Amino acid sequence: MSGSPPPAGGFVRRIGLFQATAINMSQMCGIGPFVTIPLMVGAFGGPQAIMGFVAGAILALADGLIWAELGAAMPGSGGSYVYLRQAFQYRSGKLMPFLFVWTAMLFIPLIMSTGVVGFVQYLGYLAPHMGKTTGDLVGLGVILVVVLLLWRGIEHIARITTVMWLVMIASVLMVIIAAATGFSGHLAFTYPHNAFAVTHGHFWTGFAAGLTIGIYDYLGYNTTAYMGAEIKQPGRVLPRSIIYSILGIMAIYLMLQIGTLGVIDWHRMLNPDDIASTSIASAVLEKTWGKGAADTVTVLILITAFASVFTGLLGGSRVPFDAARERVFFRPFGKLHPRHRFPVWGLAAMGVITAIGFLIGRHTDLQTLIQLLTTVMIIVQALAQVLAVVLLRQRQPGLRRPYKMWLYPVPAVVALIGWLVIYGYADKNSPGRHPIEWSLAWVAIGCVAFVLWSRYEKVWPFGPKEVSEEYLEGVDPDAEPVAV
Repeated sequence: MSGSPPPAGGFVRRIGLFQATAINMSQMCGIGPFVTIPLMVGAFGGPQAIMGFVAGAILALADGLIWAELGAAMPGSGGSYVYLRQAFQYRSGKLMPFLFVWTAMLFIPLIMSTGVVGFVQYLGYLAPHMGKTTGDLVGLGVILVVVLLLWRGIEHIARITTVMWLVMIASVLMVIIAAATGFSGHLAFTYPHNAFAVTHGHFWTGFAAGLTIGIYDYLGYNTTAYMGAEIKQPGRVLPRSIIYSILGIMAIYLMLQIGTLGVIDWHRMLNPDDIASTSIASAVLEKTWGKGAADTVTVLILITAFASVFTGLLGGSRVPFDAARERVFFRPFGKLHPRHRFPVWGLAAMGVITAIGFLIGRHTDLQTLIQLLTTVMIIVQALAQVLAVVLLRQRQPGLRRPYKMWLYPVPAVVALIGWLVIYGYADKNSPGRHPIEWSLAWVAIGCVAFVLWSRYEKVWPFGPKEVSEEYLEGVDPDAEPVAV
C-alpha cells in the first residue's frame, strides 16, 4: 500500500510541508517543557539543567536523521512498523514489527497521558481548589474530546492542527518575551559548587536523568513518519518536517529554559508547595506581567497541551493499521472508517490506554511515568531502528533513498550511545520502580504473544518466511499526483 498509489479505501496524501511540520511541533512542544523544567532542575541540582535540553536536542537530531532516511525511503502508515518489517524480515520474519506494535500500543498512549497529567496540573493554577477526583474527571473528559475530534476526515484535522500550532507558538513566545523583560543573569548563570564536576558519579546519574527528560520533551519529531501514507511528496516533505521541527523546537526550548531560570530562583522549583514547581510558566508571567497575564498564558498552555495530545493520538492511531492489514497484529486494527478513512480500532484503543495511563500518572508521579514510557520505547523502537538503517543499506542497496543521512554513520552512533545511556541509568533514576525489568518483562510477554499469534496465522517460525521488498519495486510516491 505505502510504496504505491493508495488502493480504493486507503489513505490519501493531503498533508503538505507546513502542516506536517506543524503536526510535529505541536506534538513536541505540548505541555512537556512547561512541566519538566522543574524536573530538569531537580535532576541537575541547579540552573546547569540547560545541559539536559542541549543533550536532548543532540540526541533528537541524531535520531531524527535516522527517521528522515527511513521515512523518505518507505513512506507508509505506521512508521517504525514499516522500517523494522523491511529490515528484519530476512532472519526473524515478522517478530520485530510485531514487537514494535506491541510496545507502541503502550508507550505512545503513555506519552499522551503525560500531556493530560500536565493539562490538569496547569488547570490547577486557574482552579487552585480543584480536588483530586475533579482533576481526574477533567482529564478523562479531555481525552474523550480529543478522540471525538479525531473521529473525522484528515483534511479537517489538518486545518485544526494548523490553528493549534499557532496557539502553541503564541504561548511559548509569550513566556519567552515575558521572561526577557524580567531577566536576571545572576539567577540564570550562578551555579552551585561542583555543578560541572564530571569526575563525580552523581553528575552522570543526574545527566542521564536530565537526558531522559530532555528527549521526552523532544518526542514527537517523528509523528508525521507514522502518517507517511498521508503526506504529499513524502521523499521531500518527511525529512524536512522532521529536521525543521527539531531545529525550531530546540531554539524555543533554549530560550524558554534560560529565560525561566533568569526570572524564577531555581530553589523555588524544588519546593513542592511553590507554584513554580507545578506551573512554572504561570509563575514567570505572574512575576513579570501580573496575575492577568499569568491567567492568559495558562489558558494558552492548556490549549497547547490539548494540541499535543491531539496530534499524538492522530499519528499514533495509524501505527497498528499496516500491521493488521498484513497479519502482524489483530485484524480489526486494519479497519478504516467507511466515510472518513481513519483507523477506528487504533484510535479507540489508544484513547482507552491513554485514559488508564493518565490515572496511573495522577496517582504516582510524572517523572516515573516518563521514565517507564521512555524505557519501553528504547528497547524495541529506538535501538532497533539504529540497526535497521545499517541493515537496509546492506540488504537493499538499490532502495530509492530521496534523503540520505548526513555524515553516515556518525548520527546513528550518537543516537545509539544516547539511548544506551538513558536505558542503562533507568533503574538508578527510578529507585524502587524497576523500569528496566518492567520493559524486559513487557517484551518477553510480547514474544510469547508473537509465538501464539504466529502459530495461529501459520507464519514463521510455524510457516515460511514472507519476504517482501515492495519499496524496491513500487511507484515513486513523489512522482504521483497528490490530492488537493
